[in-house]
Amino acid sequence: MNMKKTIFFFVCVAMATSAMAQKSEGGISAVMLSKIESMQTTGTTDKALFNAIAANSIDNLAKNFANNGPENTYFSNETTSQSIHDQKSSGRCWMFSGLNVLRANFAKQHKDTMTVEFSQAYLFFYDQLEKANLMLQGAIDMADKPMDDKFVRMLFKTPISDGGTFCGVADLAEKYGLVPMSVQPETYSADNTSRMSRLIDSKLREYGLELRQMVADKKKAKAIKDRKTEMLATIYHMLAISLGEPVKEFSYAFVDKKGKTVTEKKTYTPMQFYRETVGGPINGTFIMAMNDPRREYYKTYEVEWDRHTYDGHNWKYVNLPMDDIEQLAIASIKDNTKLYSSYDVGKQFDRKNGFLDVDVYDYGTLFGTTFPMDKAQRIMTFDSGSTHAMTLTAVDLDENGKAVKWKVENSWGTSSGKAGYLIMTDSWFREYMFRLVVDKKYVPERILEAEKQKPVMVMPDDPLFLEDE
Repeated sequence: MNMKKTIFFFVCVAMATSAMAQKSEGGISAVMLSKIESMQTTGTTDKALFNAIAANSIDNLAKNFANNGPENTYFSNETTSQSIHDQKSSGRCWMFSGLNVLRANFAKQHKDTMTVEFSQAYLFFYDQLEKANLMLQGAIDMADKPMDDKFVRMLFKTPISDGGTFCGVADLAEKYGLVPMSVQPETYSADNTSRMSRLIDSKLREYGLELRQMVADKKKAKAIKDRKTEMLATIYHMLAISLGEPVKEFSYAFVDKKGKTVTEKKTYTPMQFYRETVGGPINGTFIMAMNDPRREYYKTYEVEWDRHTYDGHNWKYVNLPMDDIEQLAIASIKDNTKLYSSYDVGKQFDRKNGFLDVDVYDYGTLFGTTFPMDKAQRIMTFDSGSTHAMTLTAVDLDENGKAVKWKVENSWGTSSGKAGYLIMTDSWFREYMFRLVVDKKYVPERILEAEKQKPVMVMPDDPLFLEDE
């Protein structure tokens, strides 16, 4: 047998062996397929269902019309209303919700005689620049690890994103200050982040490989740092022509709710404006509470490498039962203080009516099955997780002080939901609410003590730790 025939023979043997391996017991055999097909119903009901589903939205067909939303939209405890913003086609809900809380706190401090609208575009610029640096420095720090290392893969898979948490608002505002929305308004790329982000992602992956190679070539630390600075200058330029270069100084006069000027115009830097409107540091004034029934309650956890700035704070939280989280929220709302909160808003959500309840849709009856997983099971299987941040503004309590329904200020504009707000039943809140940022003055001492524990480090690829978008 000559060499070519020998090679051909072994290739054929390998292919045959591979084909045989794929016909193991785990596959769908002809016998199994026949059994599956025999289990199907063939009645007129299934034919009617196919015709209906083939031509209509599943949600429209599964809609539980006996549950069209609450007729009574009264709330026993509600914070002062404020204007609704629109994040449009971006994943910046975390920033909108965080800034909503800060501007509400400012208005409350001034008894609503003064208001402020913060610029999301300004803070977003620095968020993206800081995340770019976090990725590049991570590439340097982990250059000795292989490309298939879990952290290295995480860096290169998602160099930056427009999602985040309240921790990012705190770190960014304290470091770069804030400016009014009128001084640095939204741009197309701020409202529609995907193309800009993809281009920056591509550039960062290229740069990350270069920095890894510099470390492998044993370049001096200064040379690596200088090259990283040059790379960040390019990212800065890309951000500047997409979002506008950040304002360094501006003139501004405060107005009331009706838009009437109530102060003289004054010149500010972003940090001066931050101190004027927010005051002191944000970090240290709040706790992040989460409800994760998979993990031990009254323990503190920290998500490793999950932060907005390299020199900032990782996402840290104390894990609490929903009963405790509800009491924290009620205490804050009763004191007219809004809260940053996040949810799995894609579940059982009637977008048209701005209503969320566990029985909005009856998918089980439509498909002749059930969906019985509980909250812990949904989290561990990636079926549910925190995906969207909103500002918690109101709660309706019954005569025993128990929550009946909740109200949130969303960031999808006034045409969404009920003039920009969503109403959720308490049963939905307990199933699909995941995290809450609460001022420490509303937190009992026993929970504050739990929050001071040395945190258990957890991985950012956990199904619950998706960033709010």
